[in-house]
Amino acid sequence: MTQEGKTALIQLLNQHQRLGISEQIDFKKFYLYSIIAHSTAIEGSTVTEIEAQLLFDEGIGANKPMIEQLMNLDLKVAYEYGMTWIQRHEDITVEWLITLASKVMARTGGEYSTIGGNFSAARGELRKLNVSAGLGGPSYLSYQKVPSRLQAFCEELNSKRKALDATDLAAVYNLSFWAHYELVTIHPWADGNGRTSRLLMNLLQWEYGVLPVKVLKEDKSVYIQALSDSRKHEDINIFLDCMTQLHIQHLRHDIDTYLRTTEGQPFGKKEKTTQKTTQKTTQKIIEALKSNPSLSRVALAELCGISADGIKWQMKKMQEKGIIRRVGPDKGGHWEIVEEGDAH
Repeated sequence: MTQEGKTALIQLLNQHQRLGISEQIDFKKFYLYSIIAHSTAIEGSTVTEIEAQLLFDEGIGANKPMIEQLMNLDLKVAYEYGMTWIQRHEDITVEWLITLASKVMARTGGEYSTIGGNFSAARGELRKLNVSAGLGGPSYLSYQKVPSRLQAFCEELNSKRKALDATDLAAVYNLSFWAHYELVTIHPWADGNGRTSRLLMNLLQWEYGVLPVKVLKEDKSVYIQALSDSRKHEDINIFLDCMTQLHIQHLRHDIDTYLRTTEGQPFGKKEKTTQKTTQKTTQKIIEALKSNPSLSRVALAELCGISADGIKWQMKKMQEKGIIRRVGPDKGGHWEIVEEGDAH
């Protein structure tokens, strides 16, 4: 991480904390759901953030291939398991990484029969065949070398964790980025390497209390290129800088969105302003639904200038207060305005 990147990152993290963005209702849950939806999207899932939320919270499946929905469900289980485990600050072992990978691939992993032997991706077993980065791409480490290399990685990672100054936020992020890069470069599994490596990165960030990094589906080409360039030039700094810049970019976006929707008042000092803003948003929703009762939450979020998570929370509160109600199914139904009085 460059000094310029470190300075920008620390400033944005401090601003994020001062504003109290992470203190919003259900922030941690929805942030996790976003991480999961985008991590699977990078691997080909078309399940959106909103669809993932409905799947996780209400068990409502999207009109998407079942394997894509299972990818999201499995990754959620893997994150929840890992987040509980990492708080014990135990050594990271090959066996634990295998367990982690087995949860990532539990319902979508295949069974393999190769010259090197049989193995199961669903059980997180290490690959017994050689793989390359796409058709005609560079080959990863020979499968015979994976166990010893993975063991060495765990030993080095644990050593770095013990030596880490947890108050140095840049060092925490650098460690997590390094672990991500090393694990995905070893490529221990036949499938699920990207998801598991991003998961490990996030777990290390949670372990030391820093805001986890999201790799959005829109970041895919930049992200993959940084991994490729780092391997090609044998320079991990290319990947470290890329991940730093992505986190900076996402922090700026989240802060800008928050300021637009709360009129820039810090958390803890904005109760009246937030109430006023909420009333304005409620009125915007009512006016929009008067014009078109069939508007989706996504469309309403765009019209109101807030996130999809924000519009979902707002409309849930409006339903609880009896201001609006849903008539008919999610697809093909519409919204009905019951009482406008509580919006003022």
